[in-house]
Amino acid sequence: MQRLHLGTSRCRWEPSTPSQKKSASKLHAVCDSEGRPVRLHLTAGQVSDFKGADVLLADLPDETEEVIGDRGYDSNKIRQSLAERKITACIPPKKNRKSKPLYNWHLYKKRHLIENMFAKLKDWRRVATRYDRCAHTFMSAIHIAASFIFYLKE
Repeated sequence: MQRLHLGTSRCRWEPSTPSQKKSASKLHAVCDSEGRPVRLHLTAGQVSDFKGADVLLADLPDETEEVIGDRGYDSNKIRQSLAERKITACIPPKKNRKSKPLYNWHLYKKRHLIENMFAKLKDWRRVATRYDRCAHTFMSAIHIAASFIFYLKE
């Protein structure tokens, strides 16, 4: 059985001179049941979590049985796409949702693994402060940090 965790973290680029604009981005990630990063996707800061989830959930491994996500990923489209592939979605409903689907609270408590993975990524100063202006350069730094985290967890 494979359980995957879905999460989002904000990254903010701080300019080196006052004339430059600040910009934000979101890092969407999937980690396995041991807290190792499996898939990473970077979007602009104002982009919805749903668009990041569409990219990450498009090609999950066949042996995936459960996906744990936070309230930002609560949508009928995500739940339906997971149900079509016979994957159990453990996503708590948003507070303003009228029909609140049930979820396993005890399983949701394991979501701390994705938060711990983001904390380990942000231990890397370059990832935490985002010195890189270009998204592809920042993403390459994230991939280097993620590969270290993945192989140190083995």
